[in-house]
Amino acid sequence: MKSLAGRLSRLWLALALMVVAAPAAAHHSFAMFDRDKPLALEGTVKDFQWTNPHVWIQLMVPDAKGVDQEWGVECTSVNFMRRQGWERTSLKPGDKIKLVIFPLKDGSHGGQFNKLTELNGSPANLPGYQQKLEGRQ
Repeated sequence: MKSLAGRLSRLWLALALMVVAAPAAAHHSFAMFDRDKPLALEGTVKDFQWTNPHVWIQLMVPDAKGVDQEWGVECTSVNFMRRQGWERTSLKPGDKIKLVIFPLKDGSHGGQFNKLTELNGSPANLPGYQQKLEGRQ
């Protein structure tokens, strides 16, 4: 017969593992984004946040009346973006960009990054954009 102390130790270990694993599993839900309705945005970069766990692009997008509205675009991790050719300096405040996102289902100004199509008037394709961006390093 196994000791009570041994069983309790295993029980505590199992509980600790579940507590640690739950946030990791919850973190990777993309249910809030509408992946069936890609949305093209054109605007001016307010901020490019090269941070973990996700890189963010804060984009000022004019509405139908020409009034700038701030959009938060969630990208993937720094590590993944770097492997795709992105750098901390790939975007800077004031850059004019066109990108495609998967918008938030609730209609608020935000979404998940899909691709960058234009940077300051030139075609771009990040991630996957392997050319060096001139003047950015």
